[in-house]
Amino acid sequence: MAIDIEALTRNRIYEARSRIRLNEKIHAHLRRSEGYKFEITFDELPGAKVIMDEPAPVGKSEGPTAAMMLSSAIGHCLSSSLLFCLEKSRVKAMDISTDVELSMTRNERGRWRVGGIKVKIKPIVAEVDREKLERCKVLFEDFCIVTASAREGIKIEVEVEK
Repeated sequence: MAIDIEALTRNRIYEARSRIRLNEKIHAHLRRSEGYKFEITFDELPGAKVIMDEPAPVGKSEGPTAAMMLSSAIGHCLSSSLLFCLEKSRVKAMDISTDVELSMTRNERGRWRVGGIKVKIKPIVAEVDREKLERCKVLFEDFCIVTASAREGIKIEVEVEK
């Protein structure tokens, strides 16, 4: 009788993740502090603040831009998903680093848009764990909420109050 290792690993990851409480909604609050600089807080992370700004000459470049945050969110989500898979496979990652390159392009109306994102994840694991790393490489992307959502297209509703 053959054992489907991939399905078994996928089921273990799913079971472990389902025990972790994820909020179905996340609440971010942005408040302008000056110019194009905003302070962002989250209901789910009391006391934490993130500063974002636009690059000069529009802003003062005093914080990451929205495109920078998008690239780092995708990079972090993918890195965490790979690390989670490795840990569930009993692999100790000696190190993991990730580089993300986001390309900007203009659309047909001349507006800047995100044209693409390239992610390079560099995990360091013991030689004995290389086979488990290869198995995780097949599985981990499907568990990254941000990347999977971006690939599928995210429904965004905008309302500007009077």
